[in-house]
Amino acid sequence: MDAQAEWKLPWTGGCRCGAVRFEVVLAPLLASVCHCFGCQRMSASAFSTTLTIPQAGFRLSQGTVVTGGVHGAAVHHHHCDACKSWVFTTLEPEMGFVNLRATMLDEASWFEPYAEMQLAERLPWVATPARRSFERFPKMEEYAGLIAEFAEHGKRP
Repeated sequence: MDAQAEWKLPWTGGCRCGAVRFEVVLAPLLASVCHCFGCQRMSASAFSTTLTIPQAGFRLSQGTVVTGGVHGAAVHHHHCDACKSWVFTTLEPEMGFVNLRATMLDEASWFEPYAEMQLAERLPWVATPARRSFERFPKMEEYAGLIAEFAEHGKRP
């Protein structure tokens, strides 16, 4: 079975008000949550959800995004200009992927984190079903193995 059929792609999604819409046409590299203080504040929750999507597999189909969060950093948080929903994040320099907030998908009930990052900042009552956990972020050399594990064992829609 090809990856597109296995993942039931394409997916669509958008911000809370509907002004920003996007499409995902390539399978995610990883599903994760981040417990860092920044993500807690940006999401107004205990953590942020992330689907790491190959950049070629993600496109805005409607609307305008603006940069929010911390300005001037190498991390760019993209928000709907109308409702300010945090839709996705990109890095500088570009690394070939987009970190999409999983809850922005039209159908996100299948999402389950395979990995969780920044446990050092996790709220003490939070527990997730993630198979892999990291006190901070994984080392760059660990990502290839993590992506391979997720490709084999990650939850599908």
